[in-house]
Amino acid sequence: MKKITLITIIIFSCLYSSASNITSQSKNKKENSSTSKTEDLSSKSYAWTVIEPLGLRSKASIDTLLYNYYLHSIPSAISSAYATTGNLGGEGKNLIYFEREQVSDFFFRDALEAWLPKMTTLKFYNTRVPITYLSYNSGGDKETAQDRLEGVFSGNVNKRTQIGAMLDFIYSKGSYNYQATKDLIWGASGSYMGDRYELQTYLYHYNMLNKESGGITDDRYITDPAEVQGGTTTVDPKTIPTNFTAAHTRLKGTNLFVNNRYKIGFWDEEKDDEDSVISRTYIPVTSLVWTLNFRENKHMFKSTNPDENAKFFDNTYLDVNETLDKTSYWALSNTFGISLLEGFHKYAKAGLSAFLTHQIRKYDLMSDTLNRQTSLPVGISPLPDNYQNISSNKTENLLWIGGQLTKQRGPLIQYNITGKIGIVGSVVGDIDLSGDISTRFKLLGDSVTIVANGKFLNEEAPYLMKNYISNHFVWNNNFDKIRKTRIGGILDIPHTRSNFNIGVENVQNYIYFNEQCLPTQSNENIQILNASYSQNFRLGILNWDNKFTYQTSSNSQVIPLPKLAIYSNLYLLFKVANVLDVQLGLDCDYFTKYKGLAYQPATMSFYNQSEIEIGDYPFMNLYANMKLSKARFYLMMSHINQGWGDSNYFSLPHYPLNPRRFLFGVSVELAN
Repeated sequence: MKKITLITIIIFSCLYSSASNITSQSKNKKENSSTSKTEDLSSKSYAWTVIEPLGLRSKASIDTLLYNYYLHSIPSAISSAYATTGNLGGEGKNLIYFEREQVSDFFFRDALEAWLPKMTTLKFYNTRVPITYLSYNSGGDKETAQDRLEGVFSGNVNKRTQIGAMLDFIYSKGSYNYQATKDLIWGASGSYMGDRYELQTYLYHYNMLNKESGGITDDRYITDPAEVQGGTTTVDPKTIPTNFTAAHTRLKGTNLFVNNRYKIGFWDEEKDDEDSVISRTYIPVTSLVWTLNFRENKHMFKSTNPDENAKFFDNTYLDVNETLDKTSYWALSNTFGISLLEGFHKYAKAGLSAFLTHQIRKYDLMSDTLNRQTSLPVGISPLPDNYQNISSNKTENLLWIGGQLTKQRGPLIQYNITGKIGIVGSVVGDIDLSGDISTRFKLLGDSVTIVANGKFLNEEAPYLMKNYISNHFVWNNNFDKIRKTRIGGILDIPHTRSNFNIGVENVQNYIYFNEQCLPTQSNENIQILNASYSQNFRLGILNWDNKFTYQTSSNSQVIPLPKLAIYSNLYLLFKVANVLDVQLGLDCDYFTKYKGLAYQPATMSFYNQSEIEIGDYPFMNLYANMKLSKARFYLMMSHINQGWGDSNYFSLPHYPLNPRRFLFGVSVELAN
């Protein structure tokens, strides 16, 4: 009943917004016949993201497009090659190496990184009229219901001050047993852009509660159900047995970001013939920057069935009756910088900054409460020899100095070079240097963009990769610094709808999880080559969009990757009655076979395995995507090709992709 009510409210809002907009357009057309054209206030809206560490702004898009809105409800749509536990909001890992994020200080959150806010995706908006974007996606029946509610609000108090809020709530029971997700993310933001003072701030919190199935017990329920069921060829996904029936993960986190900038400059006055001031413009020359960034994370893994635990895990160190692992972390960073601003004078062609960053990190791990001087309880494993070196509480004080050189204006060349060096704490000797330079020029009547980028990293291994204790996993590692060198380039040709992206990385002392689900380090140099080519075709209403990604690793036992990943989308794009935009099509994700990463639920980690090949399966969706004024909606049959041939639809060992299912969604832009 609640679901029907919510759908009704969303649909009514869409119809109301559409009707209001159409009425407004009609009214404006009538008025325009005798008066000047009415100004479209919404066209003045824009969005931006923040560039760390000094809060520079980068232009961003506002998500109101028709194209591919339906992908909000498909877990595997994160990339053309994505390893997922199956359910929306569940754990996963991008199999495109150059699209992966760095391993974070709190590695548990990396498995849910695709669903969490981050600096490159958190947007600030400036709107002439307050706006609200509301989206609802749903599918499945009573036992497999999948619902996602998203909302974004932004409003300007005045032309300088903005406030905003966001919400993302995922509740999905999953197509298979014991994989339900209940994820809540909310946040608030604000900005002030004054002549002398600027403020950009956001606060977000997430609470991700995921059931852990440990995967299905026998893959033949998917690949050959007749063999495992004594001749029966059909199987109800909810009846397939799983390794866990009483286990779940909870990941909680909070992030507060506050960027302050005070600009020092002079007033440029324009005077008339009588030497009276007509206008005054403040020209900033130098700015003082203070950025505060606070992060807090908590992880819990709970499994209350001792028989399942004993069967699934090789070791039990703390408690044979129940697993209740808890790990927490917080970090407080303060960055102080001074910037010489770009553009204050005709000779100031670039911005130059220097900064100092101090960070406090605090880790809280599990403690060993057993008396190991006496005989251990039955089923308890002895701890590794070096476990005494693991402290249950650890505080780190770290300090970096750095600089930034940027050019964000001008039609010919733009660049951003940022570097920092660790000088205090475990990060002494750390180097993080990255940069990109881009240029545009005319070709065939359109702008062609060329971007060159590079990165050098010499970085201390994350503390939790070196020290960790829980009921089933304990490690104490003495890892060397990780060194990475990456160079690449992008060529974008809008006229031919083509994009080329190529890069190569050399990595030494790479850290990964081995077949025992323990972090280990490879001391050799490993090279990764990545080349992607996007080509979109259009002939009348017929469109065909494609992206091909080729990647290879010089050591596939350490960094296993599918060689080829393809995304292809064939669709018709047309209008009905000159008011309804329709995108009707069929898309497909595909990647070649490789010795796929496996998933360990106790640590939310993805580890290497050498027994099972994953891939060589096309995942296809048939959809109708539509937009009426400011309302978007879609109907889709996901995994339409299930049963057409090979049934080996896994992206992780023992975690099948969702079976064929009907999904729908609606999104509306409400201008207040």
